[in-house]
Amino acid sequence: MGKFGEDCAAKFLESKGYTIVARNFRIRSAEIDIIAQIEDVIVFVEVKARSNIRHGLPVEAVNLRKQKKIIEAAGVFLQDENFFDCACRFDVVEIYFSGERVEEINHIENAFEVAQEV
Repeated sequence: MGKFGEDCAAKFLESKGYTIVARNFRIRSAEIDIIAQIEDVIVFVEVKARSNIRHGLPVEAVNLRKQKKIIEAAGVFLQDENFFDCACRFDVVEIYFSGERVEEINHIENAFEVAQEV
């Protein structure tokens, strides 16, 4: 369901005008499902697919620990690709399935942010 969900999310984002920059970007301790761009914003997207909500909403699986890993990987990506001083954000795309049919796609923009250390 993971790969199929990511494929659906990528097509959905492209239909909304996003350009897919990378998929399944990995560092040792983390992975970013989709990296996209819309206008001058780099968007790091976590995809969560579910056939039911028995164990909670898909977005709830993107807990603080997962967010920190995504943020860490995003920093590496931005540095590796020389994206300095660019705007970026972290989104979640929830996909609800019934069998092999997509029932609903919910795109949550700015689902989480980088915490500012004081």
